[in-house]
Amino acid sequence: MISKQERYEFRKIRSRNRLFENGIHKLRLSVYRGAKYIYAQVVDDKKGETLAAASSLEKELKGKFKSGKSIDSAKGVGALLARRAIAKGVTEVCFDRGGRIYHGRIKALADAAREAGLKF
Repeated sequence: MISKQERYEFRKIRSRNRLFENGIHKLRLSVYRGAKYIYAQVVDDKKGETLAAASSLEKELKGKFKSGKSIDSAKGVGALLARRAIAKGVTEVCFDRGGRIYHGRIKALADAAREAGLKF
């Protein structure tokens, strides 16, 4: 029987392969949703480097929200990441949800990044 973690890994690989099959020409906004915190980064896959990153563990966000796993903290991470990416000159990205359903904290992060100026 396949474990829950193995199913997640399969979904993550499948969604990332779809991005690469279409000939990804944009930078990738990758999201990881942990049990306590949420992390996001803008990655340049051609060069293999991270251009901007943000998480709910940041000092700027840590005291503002009740917990790092709330929808409000995900919105804060999305807005912070968008500001950092735009400061580096990044305006367009493709969204990599990392095997998770586009719902809840993942959706809140994406919407906040869009509102802050990122296009995807």
